[in-house]
Amino acid sequence: MQRPDWAPEGIDMEQFSAARVYDYLLGGSHNFAVDREYARRGLTAIPDLAIQAQANRAFLHRAVRHLTDAGVRQFLDLGSGIPTRGNVHEVAQRAAPDARVVYVDIDPVAVAHSRHMLLDNDLAIAIQEDMRQPETIFANPELGKLLDLDQPVAVLMLAVLHAIPDEADPYGIIARIRDVLPNGSYLVLAQASHESRPEGWRQMVEMSRNTPYPLTPRSQADISRFFEGLTLVEPGVVWAPLWHPEHPDDVDNDPGRSSNMVGVGRKM
Repeated sequence: MQRPDWAPEGIDMEQFSAARVYDYLLGGSHNFAVDREYARRGLTAIPDLAIQAQANRAFLHRAVRHLTDAGVRQFLDLGSGIPTRGNVHEVAQRAAPDARVVYVDIDPVAVAHSRHMLLDNDLAIAIQEDMRQPETIFANPELGKLLDLDQPVAVLMLAVLHAIPDEADPYGIIARIRDVLPNGSYLVLAQASHESRPEGWRQMVEMSRNTPYPLTPRSQADISRFFEGLTLVEPGVVWAPLWHPEHPDDVDNDPGRSSNMVGVGRKM
């Protein structure tokens, strides 16, 4: 298989990547055949899987606009994925040109494309780190040059926590992130939930079991636990389309089709 020009040297083109599968579901072109095949298998289990990706992206836009309106000027996007239209820096800097953004991903394709996209932007960078190691992320000198950790930061973890199994202690990871942040900071989460499509998610979990990205969809109660020690912004933890919809028509009669529960919490 020939490596495309956009793919970094040494990348394994036979192993799917969660970031590239997500890129495919959003209609992107930076993915390999193995990513597309995995996505198609997922769509067999949950035909609305692409809707989940779209609902997650729309929630990102609304949450970032909400936080810029609240005065937040620093954003840390963990598990940021491959750039597509309407990235955090585009939304934030449209509302607040002085907003600063750090993207973090473990996938070299995602980081390479983010860096290319940000060449002319002095207020946004991308670094390659593992979100399961928050201390290493916050100690990264590139992050330290751009973000002031004495001032409020909005940490975004969208469509990534379901890739962290319970045995890896995702609640502990969130707590370690929370403890670093100053008061006035926010945590923005979107996590896959099995509550609306239990059989489809059972198949997805089984399909992912022996891969580098085993999936752990969670209940509303489990997702709410991520916000311990924070004050939830209304309306709390809800299906993605229900969080501050821009228009009543944006919410259909089955918001659970998004398979994504979301929430925003503030450290007081």
